[in-house]
Amino acid sequence: MSLDDPRRNIPAGLKTDEFLLRPILASDAARDHEAVMETRVNLRVWEQSSWPEDDFTVEANREDLANLEQRHLERRAFTYTVLAPDETDCLGCVYVFPTTATFLAKAAVTPVAANPAWTEVDAVIYFWVRQSRIASDMDTRLLAAMRTWFDETWELTRTVFVTNQQFEQQVRLLESARLHLQFELREPGKPGTYLVYG
Repeated sequence: MSLDDPRRNIPAGLKTDEFLLRPILASDAARDHEAVMETRVNLRVWEQSSWPEDDFTVEANREDLANLEQRHLERRAFTYTVLAPDETDCLGCVYVFPTTATFLAKAAVTPVAANPAWTEVDAVIYFWVRQSRIASDMDTRLLAAMRTWFDETWELTRTVFVTNQQFEQQVRLLESARLHLQFELREPGKPGTYLVYG
């Protein structure tokens, strides 16, 4: 059953002792904005854009999150905020897309491993972790928890994780988790190459 099949059950979230994932809401704007602005240098590399600009506001972020919330409700793509267990602080964000998502359908995807098939990928996952939590390796623990979650709760056979080749810290993270480079992905209008690990 494909990710965008309306019969598929979409999990409400994931909870560990360290963090909570739940669908993002427009009302998360202030705490999300704080994490985004703290992490803006990494996010600009990750996004291959000037986002977030230094003058990015909470209200502009609220508009972005409202769109993500609506997209989640319409089951076009799924965005989860990563929160501290008491939901006071945003620790990052996770984005789950089918390969049919508009921006992925427009991208040039090149296999780099033996016999990978983009058509067999169930979900394409992007994620970032708040800058202040990387030193404690929270991103390592989040990745490990997500891999189990996608396998066991989402019941997905083949998920891939994407980062930009210039975001060296996240490239090292994915490789240290023994994920293997499967594809290179280039989005129209973005200068860098994205690396797809599975």
